[in-house]
Amino acid sequence: QLQLVESGGGLVQPGGSLRLSCTASGFSLVDRAIGWFRQAPGKEREGVSCINFIGDSTKYSDSVKARFTISRDNAKNTVYLQMNSLKPDDTAVYYCVARFYFDCDNNWHNSGVAGSWGQGTQVTVSS
Repeated sequence: QLQLVESGGGLVQPGGSLRLSCTASGFSLVDRAIGWFRQAPGKEREGVSCINFIGDSTKYSDSVKARFTISRDNAKNTVYLQMNSLKPDDTAVYYCVARFYFDCDNNWHNSGVAGSWGQGTQVTVSS
């Protein structure tokens, strides 16, 4: 079966860290740009980060830059999002999406562009 699965979410105190994983089964990510999005209750889905198919080009939203790091291991068919210095405003369901193109263009943060989505993983930052 074809699956894109996020994992690694959980409850963490402000200032803590989590590493999210996005792993594909049944298909390859090696020719896909991968995005991370998040959606908090009552909010629109927000682009967080993107990595191109090789892994040598990345993009981040201003709200997470210098705190989050996206990376990929194509041999493991997996993309990661390292989340440091977490804030309560980071609380959301986090989703990965495999795009049908190689690079993260100027619309990398647009959730409406076609792609393959995972089921999401909950991140809660609270004291």
